[in-house]
Amino acid sequence: MNPKAVRAWLLYDWANSAFATTMIAAVLPIFYLEVAAGELEPNRAASYWGFTQTAAMLLVAVAAPVLGAIADYAGKKAFFLRFFTWLGVLSSLLFVFVGQGDYLAASFLFILGAVGFTGGNSFYDALLPEIEPDPGKRDYLSSKGYAYGYIGGGLLLILDLAFIQAPGLFGLPDGLAGTHLAFASVGLWWFLFSIPLFRHFRNDQDAAPLKIGQYAAVGFSRAWTTLKRLPRYPELLKYLLAYWFFNDGINTIITMATSYGKTIGIGTQHLIIALVITQFVGIPFTLLFGRIAERLGSKPSLYLSLGIYLLIVVLGYFMTSAIHFYILAGMVGFAQGGSQAIARSLFSRLIPAGQTAEFYGFLSVSSKFSSMVGPAVFGLVGLLTGSVRFAILTLALFFIAGMLLLRRVDLEKGAREAAA
Repeated sequence: MNPKAVRAWLLYDWANSAFATTMIAAVLPIFYLEVAAGELEPNRAASYWGFTQTAAMLLVAVAAPVLGAIADYAGKKAFFLRFFTWLGVLSSLLFVFVGQGDYLAASFLFILGAVGFTGGNSFYDALLPEIEPDPGKRDYLSSKGYAYGYIGGGLLLILDLAFIQAPGLFGLPDGLAGTHLAFASVGLWWFLFSIPLFRHFRNDQDAAPLKIGQYAAVGFSRAWTTLKRLPRYPELLKYLLAYWFFNDGINTIITMATSYGKTIGIGTQHLIIALVITQFVGIPFTLLFGRIAERLGSKPSLYLSLGIYLLIVVLGYFMTSAIHFYILAGMVGFAQGGSQAIARSLFSRLIPAGQTAEFYGFLSVSSKFSSMVGPAVFGLVGLLTGSVRFAILTLALFFIAGMLLLRRVDLEKGAREAAA
């Protein structure tokens, strides 16, 4: 294992997490509502942002099997990692030209950025076996990359908050200029901290070139083959159904929380501070939740985290002030990392040995398709009722359905099915 290559790999998570925090969760949703779609009625603007998320997830879900096949068979990991990184970087930089009423341009650029972010992660993840030859040590290295992402994305978010709330300190005329600088900072941060990884992986392996249609055929064939095999593992299938519901609820909260808060009157500064709280609370509480799981067991701990999310949705319906948003942000930070870690751990117990790559690949693709539903439902309910409060309350159905389906999963029986 090359220590420099390891540091370079970790820094890429530090780099691209800027897009996750600033563009997906914090600054861009507010900018979309206030500026890009500022001429629209607030509930309609929030719904359009939800539809933008759905479109991005649809495109990413369709592309995911193809990208996975390319990563596995093309021998062009470094080339495609650069390509998708530059796509994400460029889309972030181009946001400096988006102004009042340009919501279509903002939606288009966000979708491009989401494809760059997800595509880059596909090839970044595919480098892990080359970074760490020992399979037994990859889990720890992967977790370390996740921690780097939390810290890097959180630090840039704090800097972006300074740009927006104190533009005069940076020689900027107003907060809008500070917001544009925040978008540019995402592109620059992502690019600069990706350079070490690009330097270590300049050359790709020689491989027989295939046409994009051939990669698509391989990718979708693998996903279809896995889908046909699922009936052999009834408990795994039941768990996947539960996972698709509660994971969609979690992802919708992440992508829509800021736009929801803005629509009901929470100030921009309070929204971004709350997201910084979530970012840094998540680091220690993810580790703490792991200890809770050791004492209570994985399934009860997952119920606990999903119960917290259900409470967040219900309290969110009644939320009226910034302090309420701060409290809910802390609750999300407590539950988010723990729920994701436990859900991933439970899945690993239900899949057959020697087929982890196949089933995790299917989980990645299928969860992206399911993640389209939550934002779409949020946007549709917001349009039909004229109230984002009813839209956020509908997310409770995702968590209730997920928890009810999870109750039907027999983990011990599922483990025996996987072993057989």
